[in-house]
Amino acid sequence: MDSELIIPKHIGIIVDGNGRWATERNLPRSMGHKVGAENLKNVCLYLDELGVKYLSVFVFSTENFKRENKEVVFLMDLFVKMFKSEFDEIIKRGIKVVFSGRRDRLRKDVLEAMEYLEQATAKNHHSCLNICLNYGGQSEIVDMTKKVCKMYKDGEITLDDIDVDFVSKNLYNDLPPVDFLIRTSGELRLSNFMLYQSSYAELYFPKIYFPDFKEEDLLKAIEEFNKRNRRFGG
Repeated sequence: MDSELIIPKHIGIIVDGNGRWATERNLPRSMGHKVGAENLKNVCLYLDELGVKYLSVFVFSTENFKRENKEVVFLMDLFVKMFKSEFDEIIKRGIKVVFSGRRDRLRKDVLEAMEYLEQATAKNHHSCLNICLNYGGQSEIVDMTKKVCKMYKDGEITLDDIDVDFVSKNLYNDLPPVDFLIRTSGELRLSNFMLYQSSYAELYFPKIYFPDFKEEDLLKAIEEFNKRNRRFGG
């Protein structure tokens, strides 16, 4: 890798194309999710090696509950298995794991697995993996607004306390802005992902389904990021 490459501090990835990857291979969609989950761990570890300090991954949206119940159940089972038994290397690497999204509608065993992973990595500081599960960007802004309104009502803050940084700190997690947003599969949509945090993010839409999005593709993406002339506000 070119030692002069600028590594984005915060990368966001919309994990897309697992189901289509499987369908095009005459496999059940569940197999695409399984392979995609394995690749997600590899992506996280590789970006950590490159020096990315924050990685946010969109793995399940609030709207995904509208999918066929069989697929939703499989995904929830997969989350439980991953969080409880397949993140050992991430834990050892010193990566802190946090979750963004609403906790309602999630099964008890999913919530328990999330809590286990948060506690197991709570003291890790090497980098941060933000898993967006049952997440929606608009819902995040609504929930932040309710939180701030309660703080104001309780006399904890004044109107003058509310600015851009204050809003950011009161979202689901206090993370720096997204520098580089990647959506695999070639779809050209943000799909309600980290709308506030991605206001000035550079966008990248590789025509690769996520299970095939490997280290060489990540490096190509970062090389593309380095070609961009970032402008803030213009």
